[in-house]
Amino acid sequence: MSNDPQSDPQQLWTWLQAAARRDAKAFRSLYDATSPKLFGFALRILRKRELAEEALQECFVSVWNNAGTYDAQLAAPMTWMVTIVRNKALDILRRSGEAADLAAGQFDSEVIDALENPGATPIEALLISSDARALAFCMSTLEGKQRQVVGMAFFHDLSHSEVARQMALPIGTVKTWIRRSLERLKACLARRERA
Repeated sequence: MSNDPQSDPQQLWTWLQAAARRDAKAFRSLYDATSPKLFGFALRILRKRELAEEALQECFVSVWNNAGTYDAQLAAPMTWMVTIVRNKALDILRRSGEAADLAAGQFDSEVIDALENPGATPIEALLISSDARALAFCMSTLEGKQRQVVGMAFFHDLSHSEVARQMALPIGTVKTWIRRSLERLKACLARRERA
């Protein structure tokens, strides 16, 4: 086990559980351990310090309000929080009207790398990377909760009912959001392919 709380998932999980019980001291420890990395991640997306600070604040408000919904079987604590700050940063971009100008290369390289096939030839790797960037860009055009629902269903392989339970939403809403989001993703990918 690592002595660095930022890289110790067990310690982060403990603080999240305590935050779910409204333990302000544990929440502060969680913030102190993770905020530098989360801020850096937001800054890479937003490229402006004040916007990254806003994303970080919104992220921790969401963590405080949703710590009780965190499920260690779905993601490591840091992965869960990185996803939240990324979604908040993309929401800020969308609100500011800059999302359309966001270059595909600005998306987290770890996400793109995870989609790449390590055994691919250089030409195949280039195509996979291009497809991954296109998908990442199109995902960023979805509204925050719709993007989260699609991500849970397809990237975490959860059923519609599991997504509904995790998000505390009616299953009909989840099905509608997934259907509409897939239609938007298909249209976005088709537009990018024609461009």
